[in-house]
Amino acid sequence: MHLKYLWNKGKQCLARGLQAVDQRVKSWTQPGPDRAIKGVVSDLFRSRKDLIAENAFLRQQVIILNRQKQGRAQLTPRDRRVLVFLAHHIGGWKDALHIVKPDTLIRWHREGFKLYWRQKSKGIPRRPQISEETIALIKEMAIENRLWGAPRIRDELRKLGIRVSKRTIQRYMRQARRGLPPQQKSQTWATFLANHASEIWACDFVQTYDLFFRAIFLFFIIEHGSRRVVHVSVTRSPNDAWVAQQIREATPFGEGPRFLICDIDGKYGLLFNHAVEGAGITLIHTPPYAPQANAVCERFMGSVRRELLDHILILSENHARRLAKEYVLYFNNARPHQGINGQIPMSPPSAFLIPSGECSLRRIPVLNSLHHDYQWVA
Repeated sequence: MHLKYLWNKGKQCLARGLQAVDQRVKSWTQPGPDRAIKGVVSDLFRSRKDLIAENAFLRQQVIILNRQKQGRAQLTPRDRRVLVFLAHHIGGWKDALHIVKPDTLIRWHREGFKLYWRQKSKGIPRRPQISEETIALIKEMAIENRLWGAPRIRDELRKLGIRVSKRTIQRYMRQARRGLPPQQKSQTWATFLANHASEIWACDFVQTYDLFFRAIFLFFIIEHGSRRVVHVSVTRSPNDAWVAQQIREATPFGEGPRFLICDIDGKYGLLFNHAVEGAGITLIHTPPYAPQANAVCERFMGSVRRELLDHILILSENHARRLAKEYVLYFNNARPHQGINGQIPMSPPSAFLIPSGECSLRRIPVLNSLHHDYQWVA
């Protein structure tokens, strides 16, 4: 509002000045044979300062014309500034202007007026009152903790002995979060699983066929956090009572997860629900046709098919049970898993270290040499 007022005030002053100039040079603008005489008489009453300024104004135009050998006169920004400055000190500048129109000079003056007040309105740049390390810490907190606002970050910095105002934190928060995707109001499945991976189990069936094309079902329960297979069993006729018994066997003495993920298969009936509730587990059913909702278990089932069932002909139920248990033993204790950065579900990271001293590599066949387990031995 202040700049708008100054702009209007400047236009009024310019209009009044141009009106006064028109009145003073009226004798020059009126046509007639006595125009030159009236102009000379008018110049006798003009001040010495006004005449010197008009002389300089005319000389500047001559310089511009002499510099331009042919074609239209080309004025530089410096020429425009000089002409506007000299015209400001001349009463009859319109009659002294010959290379451009008066409206053009007025437009130059307005543009300079805008630039002047634009520069005048700019604040004085100040160095930040806080250190670069504190600014980097604020941006890091804003990116890593999307749920935090400025007061929360301010309190966290105060805990570290750093005192920063709320407005300063908001400024650097906006800089840090600019361009990031908007924060979702509800959790996605990926976020939910990442936050509760250590407290989630998932279960599912893998159907295969024996030598005589009779169906055999392999039931697995896997832990999300470590990718460890908690329980495995095999049957030809899975039903509600059988699946409920598997839950009881997988959770002895009340030891179980907080959540159990399963699909909406009819095998998970009322007895299964009672067994899960009795173990203190919250049951989560995945929506229909949504395998990504149970992605960890689906990924494991794909490994079972690719690494076991696609290569061995199942002879009987007992044969399938023995193979499933052997594969689970290999999966839990020897097979690296991409979901946990190449670690082994039930082996500490130190198992990957090469022992010092003399050692040799041992190859242990798994599933009749379908796979091998490689270990260093002293």
